[in-house]
Parts: sequence; C-alpha cells; structure tokens
Amino acid sequence: MFWGCVMRVSVVGAGLGGLALAQGLRGAGIETDVFERDPGIVARFQGYRLVLNLIGFQAVRDCLPTRWHPLLDEIVMDASAEQLILDPQMNEIGKLGAGRTGIVVDRQVLRHLLLTGLTVHTDAALTGYDVLGDGTVQARFARRDPATADLLVGADGVTSAVREVLSPQTIPTDTGVRFVIGRTPLTDEFAGLSKAYGSKITGDGVSLLLGAMRFRTPPKQAAEQLAPEVTLPDIGDYVRWAMILPPNGTLEDLTAQDAVLSRMEGWHPELRALIEQADPDNSTLLSIRVVKPGERWASGPVTLLGDAIHATSPTGGNGANTALRDADLLRRCLIEANEGRQDLLSAVHDYERQMFEYGAEAVRSSLEKLPAFAPDAKLS
Repeated sequence: MFWGCVMRVSVVGAGLGGLALAQGLRGAGIETDVFERDPGIVARFQGYRLVLNLIGFQAVRDCLPTRWHPLLDEIVMDASAEQLILDPQMNEIGKLGAGRTGIVVDRQVLRHLLLTGLTVHTDAALTGYDVLGDGTVQARFARRDPATADLLVGADGVTSAVREVLSPQTIPTDTGVRFVIGRTPLTDEFAGLSKAYGSKITGDGVSLLLGAMRFRTPPKQAAEQLAPEVTLPDIGDYVRWAMILPPNGTLEDLTAQDAVLSRMEGWHPELRALIEQADPDNSTLLSIRVVKPGERWASGPVTLLGDAIHATSPTGGNGANTALRDADLLRRCLIEANEGRQDLLSAVHDYERQMFEYGAEAVRSSLEKLPAFAPDAKLS
C-alpha cells in the first residue's frame, strides 16, 4: 500500500471532473476531500444538457460505483440529431455535417449523482499552497483551516487558483465571443421545433442552437426506484437553447432573455415563444474563454484537471468529455501508486504526459469549429 498507509487527496473544485475523480478514488479506498469556493453546492445554477462521447461516458461510468450504473443508464438519452442549418423561419439552408453520436446527460443531474457520499467543503476559496518538507502539500483557504494531502488536484475551472501558483504563465484567452444559454420546459407546444434540435439557426449575425433533453425516467423518480440513497433533482424534459452573439457586441443592459429576443425580430413565432417561456433563473450570459496547455511544469504533488488546464470552446462539444477523461486517467494512475505499483510522482507524471497531449488537441479542435458559429472570434 501507499507508504504503509492510505493516500490522501485534496480536490479543489466541485465540477464534474473533480467530483468524478473524488468518486473514483473513494471507490478505491483513497481518502479524498473536495473543496469548493462557492458558498453552497447549489449556490449557482449548473444545469443544461451536454453530449458525452463514448470515452467521456465510459470514464464517468468507471468512476462511479457499479451499483449506480442502472441509475446512470436510466437518466440519459442517446444523441441523434441531423445537425441542419436553418434560417429564422425554420427553412433548411444547409447541413453542419454528420450528426453527433453519444449519450446526452443533464449536467445538474449528473453532478448530484457524483456528489452523493462525498465530503465536500463549501465556501473554501483557495488562497495558495505550500509543498512541505515531507513531500506532502498544504492547501490554504480564505475562510477555513489549511488541509494537508499527498496530492492537491486543481479542478477549479478557467480561473483556477491552483493553476495561478503551479503554472502562472498559463492564462485564459478570451475569444471575444459571448453567448446566452437557457432552458425551457419541453411541452407539446414546441413539437414543431423537433427538426431544429441539434441544429443551428442562423440570422442577423447570430446563431441559435437548440437541444432537447428527454429523460427515460424522471431523475428523482429513477433514483427513488433504483438507488434510494441518491437524491436527484425533480426535473422534467426541456429544451436547452444557446445564442452565440457577435464578438464584443453590447447587451444594452438587457436581461439574458431580452438580449436574445432583441436579436429575433421577425423570427418564427415558435422560436420566439421558446425563449419567452424560458426559466429566467436558468438563463445566463457567458463568455467563451479557452486555456491552452503550455509548457509542462515539473511533476510534483500538485496537478491540474479539466478546464483548469485545457478549457475548450463549447462549439467543440468536448469540454466535459475531456475533464471526465482526466478524472478517470488520474484515478487509474493514483490507484497504481496507492497499491505500490509505482510511486506517486511517477503516477502524476504519467497522467500529465497523456493529459497534456489530448488536452491540447481538444482545445485546438474546439477552436477549429468556433468560426462556423462566430466568424470574427479571436483565436490566438
């Protein structure tokens, strides 16, 4: 075993990647604590559908206890969209290419599943860390006592506080592109929009993307039936919509919904109704920033995962997939170290060597797809 005792890992950030890693390590008997800077687990909305490819879905599956696999299978749907290009009146004017294949999940639902049974410390904003003489690492926080572990993992997103110390030369790049994202309950009223799900509607210098989330069984009900120890959100089918805005465009102090509607004058009435009936609490403006893995640091008891080291443009559809791939790869490497098959620093080195390679490719691939949605994006 690990130096005759159990390895201890501190994960900074309670997003999908950090939580998947924590679940996977917990299942292997490795002590893991998660530290989240938000004041509470649901302090901000982290929902919306996303498409996991086969690697991403298998990664999260492998990180979860096998007893939850039937529940996971029940709360997802297959991705099957033709990916058309439509005009504002819903007329087909082109094709985006082959439809994406994979598994559609709801981020909020998956996050609650991943949170189950973990030790998560909220209101824990990292202020720095120190590598101690015995090779362990002590993380410092603004409003809680320091935490010491054998490994500190920065899974704290684009603005990673861990990355600022570990790799200060690696900084986010703002593409200048903004987008508004929201969701609307999927009712019979929107049945006529089905051909637009997975497609791009383009007009007036903006792109509107729609995606349906249909659960095989409502998540709360599925958990009650298949895994009573898990509590999932009480959420029904919905349409996720996102409008990509021109770079550096002004929002004239509008709400997220009104910013979208102001660019849909004369659009198909069902499209406008979809935005009008959206849940305003789940509609928000976001910027597209990327983090490109640069020069590698010397491997030690601190590493990075997910958007903290390779944040991608959402147009690539690979951000969550790559973070989950990180989680599963790091899990496997750390289990080897915990079982004495290699030392910790070698395990971290193996993880970083592979992660830097596919992470850089994920960022490059996502940026390659961005001009199709935002021709004036800044890519360097």
